Amino acid sequence: MLSVGSFNARDCQGVTRRAFVRAAAAVPFAWGLAGRAAQAVETEPKARSVLLVWLGGGPSHVDLFDPKPKAPLEYRGPFASIATATPGVRFTELLPKLAARSRRFSLIRSNVNFDGNHRPAGSISLTGAVAGAAGYPPNFGSIISRVRGASALPAFVSLARGRIGDGDGPVLGSGGGTWGTGHDPFMVDCSDAGAVDLPDLKLLEGLSPQRLADRQTVLRDLDRARRQLDEVPLTRWTALYERAHSLLGDSGARQAFDLSREPEAAREAYGHTSFGQSCLLGRRLVEAGVPYVQVNWSQYVEVFYPFSDYGWDTHADNFGLLADWHGPLLDGVFSTLLDDLEARGLLKTTLVVCMGEFGRTPRINAIGSRDHWHQCYFSMWAGAGVQPGRAIGESDPRGEFPATEPVTPAMVGTTILELAGVSSAERARLKVLEGGRVIDALL
Repeated sequence: MLSVGSFNARDCQGVTRRAFVRAAAAVPFAWGLAGRAAQAVETEPKARSVLLVWLGGGPSHVDLFDPKPKAPLEYRGPFASIATATPGVRFTELLPKLAARSRRFSLIRSNVNFDGNHRPAGSISLTGAVAGAAGYPPNFGSIISRVRGASALPAFVSLARGRIGDGDGPVLGSGGGTWGTGHDPFMVDCSDAGAVDLPDLKLLEGLSPQRLADRQTVLRDLDRARRQLDEVPLTRWTALYERAHSLLGDSGARQAFDLSREPEAAREAYGHTSFGQSCLLGRRLVEAGVPYVQVNWSQYVEVFYPFSDYGWDTHADNFGLLADWHGPLLDGVFSTLLDDLEARGLLKTTLVVCMGEFGRTPRINAIGSRDHWHQCYFSMWAGAGVQPGRAIGESDPRGEFPATEPVTPAMVGTTILELAGVSSAERARLKVLEGGRVIDALL
């Protein structure tokens, strides 16, 4: 079920495009927004879509994909290492399904960040740069969205209950940044039962499909909604209204968000968690042609807080949480996602990247857990021109620092944009990631 404002989009039969266009005439649309004025991609991209699986909070690299069985006990932790399908590469025992599928993706074990706090580190990871005088540059998804442009579906979708971040506030690099809120992602919330809600469009409360045919009612509703412009910037309002217009006017676009169209076996395979159902929805959206989809493990990075939704910030109980929840859930859901994309032929045209903003301290802390560690962590890459089955880079014997060339956030972003068809000339024109370097070992 897809909820748009106060009504369900599955009940939209009978709403004509003409009716919605009449309603739209009452709002001063900014037709020059990014999606409408997007530049054509210069060459056919290897990645028709990018699917970023964001593990916000800092997953422990040494307890997942970069075990150190020969390190001292205060570093290596309690988990045994196991062989993978890639010769010489070992994961921990928490990831048996991904170990069996290691030839479907490539693993980088030498990622670095430049900050150890969630909000700046997340912003750097998702934009490829530290903040300048005007703030953070645009998110990779905002860049691809601007270049590709929107169709009936938004060009940049972020799956979470709201803007991602921590208890102190949102990650500032999660949207348009210096380009403005008109380039923010379209937020979509997917529950553990697969119910889909579009929180951004709650602004359109009262504009039900049945009422759109009544011009006087529509004009009255729009006048009421316009009075909220003091609280919502005009460009943001216009972008949201256009998205609602496109979604309600295109049955195919609405259906892309409808998980009830999936066979029950598929929904069971992904599992009944918000992360699992969000990954299934992410697959549906890239299959429908959305250029950039960010599936967020959780909205907040925290674990033991009333507002949390079990992110990866595992300070107090890293090993228990990984053993009971985070490890098995990541192993099962990401394996299912890779299998599903491969079976549908979508890995050829979809770039899949899985990462967080940093790792966790290789040395176990005083309470038997691990803290933030931005000096070395992992990322996983698959599809759309990425050579699978590779282990790229390595960390030192204790997992503290890269033993090979560090892979920076700028290199991550440049590689994503290059595979998505945003060339160096286009990046220079947009003044983003200028001089960035591709991770050649992936390609």
